[in-house]
Amino acid sequence: MPAMAKLQFCFLFVLYIVISSHSANVDTISSDIKFKNVDRMIDISSQLVKIAAKITLENTGNSPVKQFLLAVESSIQQNLAFIGARDNSNKELRITETTVKGHDNTKFWRVDLKDAVNAGSTAIVNAEYVFTKALLPYPTAITQQEDQLVTYNGNLYFYTPYQVTSQKTSVILNTKSVESFTKVKPFTQQDGTILYGPFTNTGPFSEKELNVHYKNNSPFLTVTRLERLIEVSHWGNIAIEEVIEVEHTGAKLKGPFSRYDYQQDHHSGPASVRSYKTLLPASASDVYYRDTNGNISTSNMKVRKDSVELDLRPRYPLFGGWRTHYTLGYNVPSYEYLYHSGNEYLLKMRLVDHIFDDMQVDEATVKIILPEGSSHIKVNTPYTVKRLPDSLHYTYLDTKGRPVIAFKKTNLVESHIQDFQLRYTFPRLLMLQEPLLVVGFLYALFLCVIIYVRLDFSIHKAEHQHKD
Repeated sequence: MPAMAKLQFCFLFVLYIVISSHSANVDTISSDIKFKNVDRMIDISSQLVKIAAKITLENTGNSPVKQFLLAVESSIQQNLAFIGARDNSNKELRITETTVKGHDNTKFWRVDLKDAVNAGSTAIVNAEYVFTKALLPYPTAITQQEDQLVTYNGNLYFYTPYQVTSQKTSVILNTKSVESFTKVKPFTQQDGTILYGPFTNTGPFSEKELNVHYKNNSPFLTVTRLERLIEVSHWGNIAIEEVIEVEHTGAKLKGPFSRYDYQQDHHSGPASVRSYKTLLPASASDVYYRDTNGNISTSNMKVRKDSVELDLRPRYPLFGGWRTHYTLGYNVPSYEYLYHSGNEYLLKMRLVDHIFDDMQVDEATVKIILPEGSSHIKVNTPYTVKRLPDSLHYTYLDTKGRPVIAFKKTNLVESHIQDFQLRYTFPRLLMLQEPLLVVGFLYALFLCVIIYVRLDFSIHKAEHQHKD
């Protein structure tokens, strides 16, 4: 009976922990919070949809407010790549995904304010959203000479669980060529921009269709797969190699491709991609860029003050539906990214780097190869990733193998260019292992040579002939 009682107690304790952790991510919508004003900007000038909202939060209750909720409607949840919030002094605010009972089809994020908003007071918060693959080519196929037209379908109102007293929306196109757009008064159309509002007293979770059909010849490039390999050496170098697959995900090419017309007429293929710029760390050296056919010599490299700029030019221009595959590698000095105190080491590097402007990455796999003998490995990433099983990597003079830490992340954009931290323990005496192995090998080799030269392994001794 006592054993059964202990078992029941353990079960109830575990159940309590599970329920407590689950309830920690369940919030309620406060009726004391109102949005006094929302200025929203929807930038659809590139292949990404970037939404920036300046929110004036008002506390109409009697107690201080320390947090509030951001929401995304169900129709575009699968396209959301990044969401963030900053206060009026541009300091990043902590944001956590959460749920609200009774709103299962809506995604919510809890934003923790730096300072509580007292009763009757206001605070300004800047929210940022980035959506991928939210612009659809229409028509879906074009000829070599045609411009690319795309459609954007969104919400005319700022989607929020709170009452909004006043709100305005600006749609940034950067083109005067607009086929059609939603006309809801009040609105004005200026050069490359459509202004809506102000709209007053919109209720929680308000939705009204916003549709824009316009010309957009910006590069619609998608990194369908990225494999990033980081090999750490305690001898002063970190080697980085990236295997990248890129696809043009815009309107597909209809009809034949004429290279002659493409080279003679610079207006031919306005939606195609001839080249793009990749940025590497300023200390990058020994850069190589190759595909399955070998090194691509048409690329150019420029050393800037704070970066190394690579102008990558594939072997052929990329039209809609076309793909390319290449490998990019370089070295950086370890002292810029690797710190240590005694036997404790800290590696601090970017999880992904800048591949091209307004990039979108479907899937990225990052592998970090540590020196042989590393232990007590702990990884801290700036956002949630999927940790893959650890493995071992063998190179020259390895005996037990080098630990490989790997993780995966999907749907990345430039906002995900952030540093991860990897801590590990490495006995510094192990740095003598490889030199001693080399010395021991050379010693054994010379010893074998000496034995071979000094000893006579012949069966019969040579007879000496004497002169008379």
